[in-house]
Amino acid sequence: MLKAVILIGGPQKGTRFRPLSFEVPKPLFPVAGVPMLQHHIEACAKIPNMKEILLVGFYQPNEALSRFLSCAQQEFKIPIRYLQEYSALSTAGGIYHFRDQILSGGPEAFFIMNADVCSEFPLLEMLEFQKEHGNTHVILGTTANRKQSMNYGCIVENQDTNEVLHYVEKPSTFVSDIINCGIYLFTPEIFQHIGLVFQKNQQDLLLEEQMNGWQRAEVIRLEQDIFTALAGRGKLYVYKTDQFWSQIKSAGSAIYASRLYLNHYRKTHPERLANNEEGRPTIRGNVYIHPTANIDPTAVLGPNVSIGTGVTIGAGVRVRESIILHGATLQDHSCVLNSIVGWDSTIGKWARVEGTPSDPNPNDPYAKIDSETLFREGKLTPSITILGCNVNIPSEVIILNAIVLPHKDLNRGFKNQIIL
Repeated sequence: MLKAVILIGGPQKGTRFRPLSFEVPKPLFPVAGVPMLQHHIEACAKIPNMKEILLVGFYQPNEALSRFLSCAQQEFKIPIRYLQEYSALSTAGGIYHFRDQILSGGPEAFFIMNADVCSEFPLLEMLEFQKEHGNTHVILGTTANRKQSMNYGCIVENQDTNEVLHYVEKPSTFVSDIINCGIYLFTPEIFQHIGLVFQKNQQDLLLEEQMNGWQRAEVIRLEQDIFTALAGRGKLYVYKTDQFWSQIKSAGSAIYASRLYLNHYRKTHPERLANNEEGRPTIRGNVYIHPTANIDPTAVLGPNVSIGTGVTIGAGVRVRESIILHGATLQDHSCVLNSIVGWDSTIGKWARVEGTPSDPNPNDPYAKIDSETLFREGKLTPSITILGCNVNIPSEVIILNAIVLPHKDLNRGFKNQIIL
């Protein structure tokens, strides 16, 4: 039997995703029409002999998370449970803390997946690769360009055997163009290696006579503490994929991930994509429209547009490269480009909301998206435009490269002006 563990982090993480993560936990943010986590769960549910999916994180249990778990269990017919950490224990500390739950039932192997990655999830291929290499531990890797590789965990492999010879997390100089994708396949033996690090942490903390050392000893990182130690010992291998993969760190990267998933729907879920039909809005490229959305037939949507539940879109509206969230209203002849329109927000007639895309270099097949910080040197980094929850944009206003929160009063003096 197999299990899967999805690491969802907690409210102290995902700061680059604000203000969107203020309204829902980041793993539940909709990407290509469904919560980010659902893409992981769908992939896991397709694996034969997958008995259980565990979410590990330190979010307080809340109504949104509970509702999502209940719906996902019903849809995918697989047990899904949330295990809450008492504190942020990092990528290895969390799974070590809940090792008894993970090993319950005697799984032969289990997947570990970071929630903030977007991928085609080649899980079956990883299982086959693991069997071919003696049922050892497997990292999913992909190729990045030389410059961007230093923003990730870098893997040096034996090209003949695919063994990981050396692992460095975010090196200061170029090490390898093979990067860690944040998706792993482990055997139960991994807990022996994590346990050794835990014991060493305890000893170090006792020597330092630290207060609350029992808590900090469990903060263990898969990347720096485990992979670095296992590399070169014949216990860690890398399966390289050339399928799509990206991180979802910032709001801009969510729009890029939505594009990747919408394109993937052509093969996996064509029923989720809107089509051009008489009496319906014009569709260009890949577009997801929730059945509860009310859209005027003169609107033009796409490419890469996701329309959430209860959205209202008026006559002559143009939307491109954007995510429109639950309950939003786009009034007649408004234009939304490279933006995320928040829950229950309103864009007035003839208003224009536009951001700057932060896509990877299209001329470099190995380029990844740069997850920029919101601010640099006290200035807003040009990126997509984000409208928070319940934002009201008046008619005929132009919004460019902005983060607009609901307390901002746009009705005073902003008409026909650009907000930076």
